[in-house]
Amino acid sequence: MKNENTRNMVIFVVATAVILILYQIFILGPQAEQQRAAAEAAAASQTVDAASEPALPGAAPAESAAVFTEDRSEALGTVARVPIQTGSLRGSMSLQGGRIDDLFLTQYEEVQGEPAPVELFRPAGMEHAFLAQFGWTGQNIAGGVPGPNTVWRLTDGSTLTPSTPVTLTWDNGQGLRFTRVVSVDENYMFTLTDTVANLGTTPIVIAPYGRIERQGVPETLGKNQILHEGGIGTFGEPGGYTTTQLKYGDWTKKPREQFESIGGWLGITDKYWLAALIPDQNETVEAEFVARDANGLQMREARLLGEARTINPGRQITEEQRLFAGAKRNEILAGYEKELGLPRFVYAIDWGFLFFLTRPIFLLVHFFQGLVGNFGVAILLLTLTIKLIMFPLANKSYESLSKMRKLQPQMEKIKTQFKDDPQKQQQETMALYQREKINPLAGCLPILVQIPVFYALYKVLFVTIEMRHAPFFGWIRDLSAPDPTNIWTLFGLIPWDPGSIPLLGSLLVNSGGGFTLGLSVLAIFYGFTMWLQQAMNPPMPDPVQRQIFAWMPVIFTFIMAVFPAGLLVYWAWNNVLSIAQQYFIMNRFGAENPIDDFIAKLKSKAA
Repeated sequence: MKNENTRNMVIFVVATAVILILYQIFILGPQAEQQRAAAEAAAASQTVDAASEPALPGAAPAESAAVFTEDRSEALGTVARVPIQTGSLRGSMSLQGGRIDDLFLTQYEEVQGEPAPVELFRPAGMEHAFLAQFGWTGQNIAGGVPGPNTVWRLTDGSTLTPSTPVTLTWDNGQGLRFTRVVSVDENYMFTLTDTVANLGTTPIVIAPYGRIERQGVPETLGKNQILHEGGIGTFGEPGGYTTTQLKYGDWTKKPREQFESIGGWLGITDKYWLAALIPDQNETVEAEFVARDANGLQMREARLLGEARTINPGRQITEEQRLFAGAKRNEILAGYEKELGLPRFVYAIDWGFLFFLTRPIFLLVHFFQGLVGNFGVAILLLTLTIKLIMFPLANKSYESLSKMRKLQPQMEKIKTQFKDDPQKQQQETMALYQREKINPLAGCLPILVQIPVFYALYKVLFVTIEMRHAPFFGWIRDLSAPDPTNIWTLFGLIPWDPGSIPLLGSLLVNSGGGFTLGLSVLAIFYGFTMWLQQAMNPPMPDPVQRQIFAWMPVIFTFIMAVFPAGLLVYWAWNNVLSIAQQYFIMNRFGAENPIDDFIAKLKSKAA
């Protein structure tokens, strides 16, 4: 009896822990974000003021919030621009400052099914401007050095493509000539090669810099507890690099974070997109994340300052910097990591604290997708693979459960026979377990193993761009989003919008966050499989526990309804495989099960 109660308690604790984790993610998490947003607003006065900040030389003045425009052509200005056109990118680069501030990711849609591409960079003058800019800094340089307001001259090329780089030049009129060659590959990597020639009569000392600048953070960013959005970078030296993350919500609390590194990289990341500065990997650089208030805008900047170098008269130097601006696809990041020697570049994807599970699971799903051409089927194959790996453990578990179910009459007899002697009940029950070679705790092991796998797959579905807008079959067009069907429309048979109902509308439509009454086909099927699997297990000996477990499939149906469709596909299919395996074992041991009972009832009615 003691071991059986221990088994029940372990199952109960595990189930309770899962419920608490989900409650933390979907209820307490958003509340904490609201509180953090309020704290951020209160801390705004503590951010670095633009007037007092010892900014990186050549810092671009932010546009005033009062002059925001929705007209992109107006924000692009009258200064000449160089068009950017690749298989993955479309936009333009301004000759003023050589800013890359107009960029769209043409292979991705903002909204599934709509032709508008994802916007990455937008020019100053529009709300939430986002841009990258490179220049030089130096003290007491006659004629100055190129900064954010320098107007370069286009001297070679007309459109920046993977096969046609462009050349920009600028002469400061005092003996310094700057030549910048800008190239881009087929994916998302820009390379800027600056050659600086000293045609004067005195040595000069200058240093290169790069900046990624976000002028205010959109309200939709930085709100999720299990995802990092904000500043990110990898710093250190060969053999000792570490990745630093600075969430948008924490940035104003740490208005300046400084690092020294040999190579590495830093930038600003959102859920699926990344803009990152990449120096020469052999160069010692100074990196910093800066939050500052400029003309009412909460600026977020990732900055990189290279080594100062001396250029003697009649000599020239060449400096190469790179900018990654695009989607965080695993194979692309891994390719750059290998090709350019970028430390931990693939960890721009937020794999989470279970990265040792999350990334291998993603790689396995991606491998299966390459074989079958469908991520949903790949998830089914992943589930089958995990079940095969766990087959011996699950077999032992189901054997114990089947034996315990078969022994229910004997256990009930022991309870009745010794109902006034709990100690004797326990002794007889333990003796029965020993005779039948039953381990009552064996049934808990598969549940414990499934929890980290569940979280890792959820993370994969949530953070990887490969899963974004990935279809399955039929009505499931996006495995990373909740199942769009709704019980209140009879799963599409009734043409009306439940969300239009006052007060209750938000509960009746599954928006993918918080609690919902809008159960979907997948959620109901998942709940049914959970109920059936639980019905095949031995009943709980304690009436209170029995009631709790009886309600768990209902509770979890509503909890799981808000999760991505891909996760429900995985969990429901896992339940189906578990039911099949358990049914086979129960039949082998001659244990009663609800499937055979249901078939028998159908046969009796037919007769």
